[in-house]
Amino acid sequence: MLVLVAPGQGAQTPGFLTPWLELPGVADRLREWSAAIDLDLVHYGTEADAERIRDTAVAQPLLVAAGLVSAQALLEGVPLDSLGAVAGHSVGELTAAAIGEVLAPEAVMALVRTRGRAMAEAAAVTPTGMAAVIGGDPETVTAHLERLGLTAANVNGAGQIVAAGTVEQLAALAEEKPEGARMVKALSVAGAFHTHHMAPAVDALAEAVEGVTPKDPRVPYVSNRDGRAVADGGEIVRRLVRQVAGPVRWDLCMETFKEMGVTALVEVCPGGTLTGLAKRALPGVKTLALKTPEHLDAARELIAEHASPTAQ
Repeated sequence: MLVLVAPGQGAQTPGFLTPWLELPGVADRLREWSAAIDLDLVHYGTEADAERIRDTAVAQPLLVAAGLVSAQALLEGVPLDSLGAVAGHSVGELTAAAIGEVLAPEAVMALVRTRGRAMAEAAAVTPTGMAAVIGGDPETVTAHLERLGLTAANVNGAGQIVAAGTVEQLAALAEEKPEGARMVKALSVAGAFHTHHMAPAVDALAEAVEGVTPKDPRVPYVSNRDGRAVADGGEIVRRLVRQVAGPVRWDLCMETFKEMGVTALVEVCPGGTLTGLAKRALPGVKTLALKTPEHLDAARELIAEHASPTAQ
């Protein structure tokens, strides 16, 4: 069984979309989405520097667009039911919703544009950010964060918890690491995502989904909220909205992968973060990060080797 996963914010790097433009139809598709959401995805994915693509309003649509074009290239001619499940980390959940055919790609691009703008506006109210805490007992780390007024916004498993809060709270964390933690690393994001600081963005996204008609997923969709596989499209959309201000439980998603019997994991562009976590938390599971089109053949071979028994 193979799970296809999509990364969240912070995975983007300057120029990462450049090699994908060489594939037939990709440039045209990106230009269509760019026109629809009033954001030049080709420019930001090929020419913009790290600081420009760090902007939440830019980074989120860019990541989802990259995930979608790479997934579409990967699954061309491949039955969707070859996949055992789909999942995404944070904004990657929107990518997964499109891959699983819960929402059309065009609808997802419109929603992620709203999400990115709303979260950027919410982040501008108070200077906030996020930092990864590497190592340490999860309960000890979480308790330490709470004492500093921080939130465990991403519980990623594999010895990684991402703290979120004000810049002053994060500075205190850098000065006073939790007992047993090896490192505290600031993340390239512009706000305390998945915390109460994002409450206004929840309202904006809730309004944006009012006109959306979701379908039930074609393959199991594993949710960040609690790691549960959700089969109802309406419930998936409700979770996508609430997740903006709620913690990401990627550790529970990986526990579900284990219970499902997942034997391989492919991460769509810009892959690397989630495969890294899987290598530490899912021993024996084969992993592949789809960074460039050069990785497509190997990814297709992995799908064929680990296809769901129900695939047609």
